[in-house]
Amino acid sequence: MQKIRGTGVFGARSFRVTREKLRAIVNKTQAEELKQHEQERDFFCVVRDAFRVFAQRSAAMLGSAWAFTAAVLVIFVWLLTGPMFHFSDTWQLIINTATTVITFLMVFLIQNTQNRDAKAIHLKLDELIRAIKDARNELVDLEDLSDGELRNLEEQFRKMRRRAENDGSPSRHVDPAESA
Repeated sequence: MQKIRGTGVFGARSFRVTREKLRAIVNKTQAEELKQHEQERDFFCVVRDAFRVFAQRSAAMLGSAWAFTAAVLVIFVWLLTGPMFHFSDTWQLIINTATTVITFLMVFLIQNTQNRDAKAIHLKLDELIRAIKDARNELVDLEDLSDGELRNLEEQFRKMRRRAENDGSPSRHVDPAESA
């Protein structure tokens, strides 16, 4: 019976794991878990992410001067083809249908980008309110208030502005009587 070099007492090979090897193993395991998680993502999550990317790129392209120029060119070509088609109902229907479909789809793209922009602005403002020492933390998440609560808050700010204009002081705080 030959003794295998590098084996331990019980016939198992002894080996040393260096930190680099251990990190590589952990990173590889984490990468595999991330790939598995990506594959397990639900269908709607994938569609939502794809639509977000599509909406952002579309908004960037369709909001450009080139897109406007292309739209004007299409209308110009449509007008030039009018005499060829004797300004028929079909000729008119083509532009009406095309603009209706494009407008319908653009509503969703615009709404998506507006929602994302508004949410980002709200989060940034919330962070600023939380970070400034003298800021009123009640102003965080204003978008969740009712219309009546927003009107009351608007009136408070009007009163603060008038008071600051009258006495020249930058009043940041609301008197307890004003907030009631």
